Amino acid sequence: MAITARTNSKANKVEIIEAGSYPATCYSMIEMGTNEEVYQGETKMVNKVRITFELPTELVTFSEERGPQPRVISKEFSLSMHEKSNLRSFLESWRGKSFTEKEASSFDVTKLLGVPCLLSITHKTAKNGNTYANITGISLIPKGMEVPEMVNEKQVLSFDDFNEELFSSLPDFIKEKIEMSEEYKSLRMEAEKQDDDN
Repeated sequence: MAITARTNSKANKVEIIEAGSYPATCYSMIEMGTNEEVYQGETKMVNKVRITFELPTELVTFSEERGPQPRVISKEFSLSMHEKSNLRSFLESWRGKSFTEKEASSFDVTKLLGVPCLLSITHKTAKNGNTYANITGISLIPKGMEVPEMVNEKQVLSFDDFNEELFSSLPDFIKEKIEMSEEYKSLRMEAEKQDDDN
């Protein structure tokens, strides 16, 4: 009798989220740290945050024991509140109002955990031929629209108070990116130094 390993399993494949507008709630903020990125031929060091939303109207059974769970979708941003930054524009659309310069000078994005919104999701086909769902817009929930209670627990991963348990639970591709960051390397060096001192 054979025990066959395959590169992927069609049985476990989840269909791409359809393009459209969805009520959603933010439940996760992951500080990705500062990594090298190439943009328009220029190499820069960019500090990023990954914001994840659950879509309570889009339920899928990933495992029998947990039952139906909401689909989730994420978007990464440079952690900057500069007036031309994508993050600031995104948050202002979500809030339905602009930031004052005082607010923008130091804004804690984790304040938006548990806050509902209306997401616009579109599809984009990559060079490899795969099609991905992307968040391309966000706004306040329209009056009269109700968003079901949040299912997922709130998640915050910050280098200021690093949660090892949460870090270990993240998908490998996210952990690998965090591990390459300047902040994570500094955190590990500090931990090793403390171990040596003890």
